[in-house]
Amino acid sequence: MLDAAGVEYEAIPAQVDEAAIKARLSTATEIAVTLAQAKALDISSRRSSNWIAGSDSVVSVGGRLFDKPANREDAADHLRFFSGKALVLTSAVALARAGRIDWSHVESAALHVRALSEEFIRSYLDMEWPEVGYCVGVFRLEGPGVQLFSSIDGNYFTILGMPLVPLLGALRERGLLAS
Repeated sequence: MLDAAGVEYEAIPAQVDEAAIKARLSTATEIAVTLAQAKALDISSRRSSNWIAGSDSVVSVGGRLFDKPANREDAADHLRFFSGKALVLTSAVALARAGRIDWSHVESAALHVRALSEEFIRSYLDMEWPEVGYCVGVFRLEGPGVQLFSSIDGNYFTILGMPLVPLLGALRERGLLAS
């Protein structure tokens, strides 16, 4: 997303114990914001003079939180559970500098999953596995995953995993992008 938006950046993996953070929080919003901030802070502590963006996404369906599937059968189980329900994808982004959070933003989108047949789930995973195994909702909206949904309410970039437009505004406010 940042490449397409013309933003220069360096991708650095954060070293954050996501399971420990998730274990002490209960809502998708809390988890997404806390993980985005933790990731930004982790890198910021090592690169204190740089502005660091961290982001994370959480999927919930009927109040149940979902992680990335552990394997293909887990992915199929997720899709069976999602079938005919509203999947809520909550994405957060945070900016840190010098080991401190300067700004954060969170948004949610509702993706209405149509009724999925076993045949569809099998053929979908034949096409998309293992790539969707890295996706918390077992879909890539920019690919065949769009076929999972009957309707979508929310921002496209939020669904892709980061509230990009608010982040670009925050970067402009800090003089990091041209106004």
